[in-house]
Amino acid sequence: MSASLGRRALAEAVGSAALVAVVVGSGIQATGLTHDVGVQLLANSLATVFGLGALIALLGPVSGAHFNPAVTLAAWFTGRRTPGGLTLRDVAAYLPAQTAGAICGAVLADGMFAKPLVHWSTHDRSAGHLWLGELVATAGLVLLVLGLGRTGRDRLAPVAVASYIGAAYWFTSSTSFANPAVTIGRAFTDTFAGIAPASVGPFVVAQIAGAVLGLGLVASVFAHPAPRQAAAVPAQGDPELAAPSRS
Repeated sequence: MSASLGRRALAEAVGSAALVAVVVGSGIQATGLTHDVGVQLLANSLATVFGLGALIALLGPVSGAHFNPAVTLAAWFTGRRTPGGLTLRDVAAYLPAQTAGAICGAVLADGMFAKPLVHWSTHDRSAGHLWLGELVATAGLVLLVLGLGRTGRDRLAPVAVASYIGAAYWFTSSTSFANPAVTIGRAFTDTFAGIAPASVGPFVVAQIAGAVLGLGLVASVFAHPAPRQAAAVPAQGDPELAAPSRS
């Protein structure tokens, strides 16, 4: 990635803000249109899938489109000895940018729907089965993101990652936050997508544990990164999605 660190951090902040705005805003919209919880979740998940895929496609060439501290840390850990891999300086810029962006996204969504700009969520999510759901969701996400990189299929990230998150909305008990920054951001909105501040810590711990598990699965399933083949013609705008992203 040739963009400066400042531009990459800004892309991570903007992407994280837009992602949380999509998640929170679509949740508010859905609850205003129907009282059927299943339909609300369907609308919320579909909006997230489309929004996340578009954001990865747009910002991946700039920053890798992580929008997720768990993905950033996993990408740094696996690439720290690789030329061109993320450095600790990159991580130190990405993580606060993602978190600040996520908070701004929640505030923006509340503002668009005339809700209090900052209203701590009262949606308690403190339960062991929800933490297990977050562990599974995050492990699968890290396995997918890094697995795409190791098999040379980075260009599938917008579709593959968005599709996984959409599926994980439904097959995990927690509806797949799978992202510490998004989790923190969603504590700032007392709406459908919110999470009570007291529930944030255990969710983040489960997500970090899931990232570690995902790294273990990557090391077990994919022994070595796929070798890069020379292009038949000069590449134009060929982005390396160094560990491309996601929610």
